[in-house]
Amino acid sequence: MLPSPTSVVSPHSIFHPPPPLVTLVVFLVLLILVYKLKRRNHHTTPPLKPRLPPGSMGWPYIGETLKLYTQNPNSFFSNREKRYGEIFKTHILGCPCVMISSPKLAKIVLVSQSHMFKPTYPPSKEKMIGPEAVFFHQGPYHSHLKKLIQSSFLPSAIKGSVSQIEDVVLRFLLTWEHRITINTLHEMKKYAFEVAMLSVFGNKLESEIEGIRDLYQCLEKGYNSMPLDLPGTPFNKAMKARKGLNEKLRRVIEKRKESSGGEGLLGALLSNEAEGKTKLSESQIADNIIGVIFAAHDTTASVLTWLLKYLHDNPHLLHAVRREQEEIRCKRLEANRRITWDDTRQMPLSTRVIQETLRAASILSFTYREAVEDVEMEGYLIPKGWKVLPLFRSIHYSSHFFPHPHKFDPSRFEVAPRPNTYMPFGKGAHSCPGSELAKLEMLVFLHHLTTTFK
Repeated sequence: MLPSPTSVVSPHSIFHPPPPLVTLVVFLVLLILVYKLKRRNHHTTPPLKPRLPPGSMGWPYIGETLKLYTQNPNSFFSNREKRYGEIFKTHILGCPCVMISSPKLAKIVLVSQSHMFKPTYPPSKEKMIGPEAVFFHQGPYHSHLKKLIQSSFLPSAIKGSVSQIEDVVLRFLLTWEHRITINTLHEMKKYAFEVAMLSVFGNKLESEIEGIRDLYQCLEKGYNSMPLDLPGTPFNKAMKARKGLNEKLRRVIEKRKESSGGEGLLGALLSNEAEGKTKLSESQIADNIIGVIFAAHDTTASVLTWLLKYLHDNPHLLHAVRREQEEIRCKRLEANRRITWDDTRQMPLSTRVIQETLRAASILSFTYREAVEDVEMEGYLIPKGWKVLPLFRSIHYSSHFFPHPHKFDPSRFEVAPRPNTYMPFGKGAHSCPGSELAKLEMLVFLHHLTTTFK
């Protein structure tokens, strides 16, 4: 029997599942659409800004200043380097800082991109030395001052000072002959101050200079203080001494102008004016004189103190240095002459001992720079205005560049160190212009000390 028309089923009402190939095509199309959508969203999202380097900012305002100046500096730096890496942040002397311990990064800051990091110091030290000092400037003013200062400290200029430095050494050693003990750092400071005054003012020291020592010693005590200008604080006392120094130096400058400049750095600064070049104000001259005394005094005295300690702790080196110096002494006596510049060039072992002292002591643990704009370094942000401190001490104590860094070993300098790994006098345009004078006064002192005293 034929079915009823109402029971007939239309073929269009029957569901047939799509073949597997169609399903696969649809899936791939959807996958491509999702991928393109995500990629477009990824490109329209702004990239993440670099973050600050890792590290601790310490206590409010004080930061980690107390830790830096109460701990062994090697421990302070190495502990943070192990924890955070070659670039980390901290806060010292009232300033947010980024410290770096890589030779590559140090070169970037001090040489290749130095225009992005202006020289600076903590506010307390800047005010005490003086804002017009060569340390704090870049550009034409810095270049002009650097040439003037360097002209007073080139080997050709300091060769004539050997006998004068020798007079200072012999005078100091004479006062030690009948003393049972001496305070080495105290005596070295007196010696370094005398040489600094000689390099600044020449051999003729005016009566006004007599009071400069006491005022400078008071100023020096405030160098690493917090900038709290309250009665009785080291900073307040130092700033009062600074005003006194200004007055003393003003009188000396006026006298030298009347006598056509004279010798030393002061003579060079005043002769520049006499030659019709850029005129320096009295405050500019005073700031740079105090700056040079600062650079030549405490650091050299500290190196000399460490030099004596290392020789005492290494008798075999002391014996070898004494033998080298005795040979020069015998030549001097035979020729009936005093020590000369050429003699100091014939002291290879003594020179290497000084080089190793500069590395091991690392009196200049770091130097200050300031970011003039936001800078990205190694994926981290250094904000504008932050201090940037290349850590010379950390580099000098890296076993990658100086094997067994805690061992005092002058023989390591028989071969020149790798570039940017040995920077006892800084690096770049702001490196210390008085490095040759410092080495000279160390060698002259070492010669007479080792051939006169046990």
